[in-house]
Amino acid sequence: MKLKIIAVLLMTALFLAFLAACAGGNEPPAPAQVIDRDREGNPITLPETIDSVISLGPATTEILAALGFADSIIAVDTFSDNIAGVDPNLAILDMMAPDGERIINLQPDVLFVAGISRYGADDPFRLVADTGICVIFIPSSESIAGIQEDIRFIAAVMGAEAGGEQLIADMQREIDAVRQLAGTITERRTVYFEVSPAPWMVSFGADTFLNEMIEIIGAENVFAAESGWMSVADEVILTLNPDVVLTSVNFIDDPIGEILGRPGWDSITAVQNGDVFYIDTDSSNRPSHNVVIALLEMAQAVYSDYFG
Repeated sequence: MKLKIIAVLLMTALFLAFLAACAGGNEPPAPAQVIDRDREGNPITLPETIDSVISLGPATTEILAALGFADSIIAVDTFSDNIAGVDPNLAILDMMAPDGERIINLQPDVLFVAGISRYGADDPFRLVADTGICVIFIPSSESIAGIQEDIRFIAAVMGAEAGGEQLIADMQREIDAVRQLAGTITERRTVYFEVSPAPWMVSFGADTFLNEMIEIIGAENVFAAESGWMSVADEVILTLNPDVVLTSVNFIDDPIGEILGRPGWDSITAVQNGDVFYIDTDSSNRPSHNVVIALLEMAQAVYSDYFG
């Protein structure tokens, strides 16, 4: 009799296991990611609900808007007022000289801050944090993988993990398509990318997402042997003689004409051939999912025969 009971129990257990395996999609969802530190590594305590957000960093604002939280934003920095979906009538704050009292009066549940807002050893938002507002620092990422982790982090903070993964997947699909086509290019062109014009020219080397983007399109940054952001001189550019010049400068009337007309630059191959192109400032300078817009512009500028 005992053997029959054991057999019945065993068959029942096997049957239930079979049903569970067939159900598959009915398994309980994995627990939400626990966020206890920001992207800078500082300990944080998230509020139970997040209904209002201040974003002091245009890349973060772009990501929040893309995730569907534009309506939750109650104030932004001076560079975020033109982002699609964001109310142009929001309070505008200076991310480099934050008004702590005004932030406290706005009473956000969360304050996202770009890493550039922290300077020296002092935390300009300590007073804000002391009132109980959750302050989250997000340093500027130096790689595409870092940007994707920023997206994943912000999505987790807002409880929108699935939306974050979709945004990353869409971004990666564009990157992979460009990389695949770039793999068919046989003659690599050299590129000088300028983010500040003469006489205070600024460019970048390795360990930046823009350098990575130049590599993805199948080209070579003339400053790839250097690292990070740097000031550059006329004589160096003349010596390196780039095939293509790209600029993201948008605060002078004619950035392309300014480059083409620089004294002595008529000896540079890019200038001689008229291969000087403007790349959208916001999408190339902000570490968000929108870097793919700049990536496509760069690919079309440098290799129009392949990406045109």
